[in-house]
Amino acid sequence: MRIIILGTAWPYRGGLATFNERLAKQFAMEGHDVEVWTFTRQYPNFLFPGKTQYSEEKAPEGLVIHRKLDSCNPFSWWRVGRAIRKEAPDMLICCYWMSFMAPAFGWVSRIAQRNGKTRCVALVHNMIPHEPSILDKLFAPYFVKSQNGFVALSESVVKDIERVERDKVRCTAHDVRSAKTYSPHPIYDHYGERMSKEEACRALNLSASKQYMLFFGLVRAYKGLDWLLDAFAMVKDQLPALQLIIAGEFYEDEEKYRKQIVENGLAERVVLKNEFIPDDDLRKYFGAADLIVQPYKTATQSGVTQVAFHFEKPMLVTNVGGLAEIVHDHKMGYASQPNPQAIAEDLMDYFSNDRQQAYTQYLIQEKSKYAWSNMTQAFIKIYKQ
Repeated sequence: MRIIILGTAWPYRGGLATFNERLAKQFAMEGHDVEVWTFTRQYPNFLFPGKTQYSEEKAPEGLVIHRKLDSCNPFSWWRVGRAIRKEAPDMLICCYWMSFMAPAFGWVSRIAQRNGKTRCVALVHNMIPHEPSILDKLFAPYFVKSQNGFVALSESVVKDIERVERDKVRCTAHDVRSAKTYSPHPIYDHYGERMSKEEACRALNLSASKQYMLFFGLVRAYKGLDWLLDAFAMVKDQLPALQLIIAGEFYEDEEKYRKQIVENGLAERVVLKNEFIPDDDLRKYFGAADLIVQPYKTATQSGVTQVAFHFEKPMLVTNVGGLAEIVHDHKMGYASQPNPQAIAEDLMDYFSNDRQQAYTQYLIQEKSKYAWSNMTQAFIKIYKQ
């Protein structure tokens, strides 16, 4: 099958780019002819709060990646749509994660399908973004109406797609656009072998005698770092060996968190690394951690969960969106109620009762469910409907 994946990829950085590249590799491994078409401009600068959008790493080997689409330029949308119509792939996969991309992806998809051959199957990370805006109501339906089917990364995203269809698109029960399926986020498996805690702590200049929880990834308000800091303050005296590692670039004011750390008496208990963590360093941070914490206030799913699976680390997530679909409560970690008190209680349970070994064993048993081949088969299934 000839496939074009339209979405972020190298030279852009981040979890979404990594996902699309790994998906393309899986399709190629299965014998499909696949290319990734990415952006010439992904975001206008005013929409990007970080230090840089670009990766410092080499281009991924074995992939064909073309920079084609300017997300801000309708003339570019027209050119890319016409190019895909001419290329006539069997399937166009638009990797959708925010409504800002809806006009570009929707326009390209409509033009591409005019060849009478190409079917558009969307990969939907979030239908309604973590930080919603008025654009979601305006733009999301335009994108949804342009697609023949959907593969969503959580059941909650499937419900969000259905809500957009029901409220804005009004598809009939027999409309092919209603073809959709849930396929959970596969495990990222390209970050190298696991490091022992002792080796990882040496690499990070940390004491291996301490207990570490890791808050990893871009720091944004919806990810609940403030909740975690309050929860940590509640248990710091009962768990004197516990420390928190915050590893990721701040996409909002760092100072308010530093102030909260001091006010909560955690200045000597928090290791803060405010920068984008390159792929080669992930194994150090996850290797040092005893527990991965994702105290999100809102979410559908998270790539951090699948990195934790790869490194076989128990997790504490909050029971929002689709997070609890993956992290089974009191089996491989915790699906805490979304508030600092509940998070604190689960931290106490984990570290005071030495749950790590039992939760790790259950997690290892669950890993097989999250193979990349399951994801590609989900696309093939929707394509054929």
